[in-house]
Amino acid sequence: MEYLRYHPLLLFVVSFLLMLAVAAFGSYLHLRKGDLDDGTRQDFDVVLAATLTLLGLIIGFSFSMAISRYDQRKNLEEEEANAIGTAYVRADLLPAADGARMRPLLRDYLDERIKFYLTRDEVLLKDIGSRTTKLQNELWAAVRAPATAQPSPITALVVVSINDVLNSQGYTQAAWWNRIPTAAWSLMGAMALCCNFLVGYGTRGKGGLKLLLVLPLVVGIAFLLIADIDSPRRGIIHVTPQNLHSLVESLKAP
Repeated sequence: MEYLRYHPLLLFVVSFLLMLAVAAFGSYLHLRKGDLDDGTRQDFDVVLAATLTLLGLIIGFSFSMAISRYDQRKNLEEEEANAIGTAYVRADLLPAADGARMRPLLRDYLDERIKFYLTRDEVLLKDIGSRTTKLQNELWAAVRAPATAQPSPITALVVVSINDVLNSQGYTQAAWWNRIPTAAWSLMGAMALCCNFLVGYGTRGKGGLKLLLVLPLVVGIAFLLIADIDSPRRGIIHVTPQNLHSLVESLKAP
């Protein structure tokens, strides 16, 4: 499960096949033991309805968790762009030489942050992380020197802005690590298998076998959507660094 939740499409295929196999097994047991009597059928329908309702609630809660984490990543991207833009503007408050030193560092840092959002390769991501850390150290050194030499409320504003730039990167990284727990995925998987078994066991006649495809397909698509939204670097739904791109264009403007 730990590997599958990082690969939404593979999760869909595996979950669909497993649920279909469990449903077919339930149908096979039902055909061997014969149809249920009326009293047992009523009790079975109650259990099936309750189990399907619980599965729907668990999927709904998990989808809500994935959406909230996606929204958090989007909001932090906006905050990161604002922090970098503010630091770039406040560089004018430093002595000319120090400000001239800080602006290219902020532009390079901005490029690395955009690459962080767009990169899907883990090896390149490590390189981006190393360059980002190096630039953060250089930015802090660039603002520390004038702040130490001439401490004042004005230089304090620049120090605070650089501190916000560094903090925003940490908040963003923490949000990208914040995923739906594996235990929640395991619970959803167990509930889905149980529901498919009950649906398969409750089929009436061979004509109902075709309907066994419906629940595995629907639940598999739900799993695919949840995993896709919850995977920052996999699937097709990603956080686009539009605010960072907009900041790049504004810095190019005369």
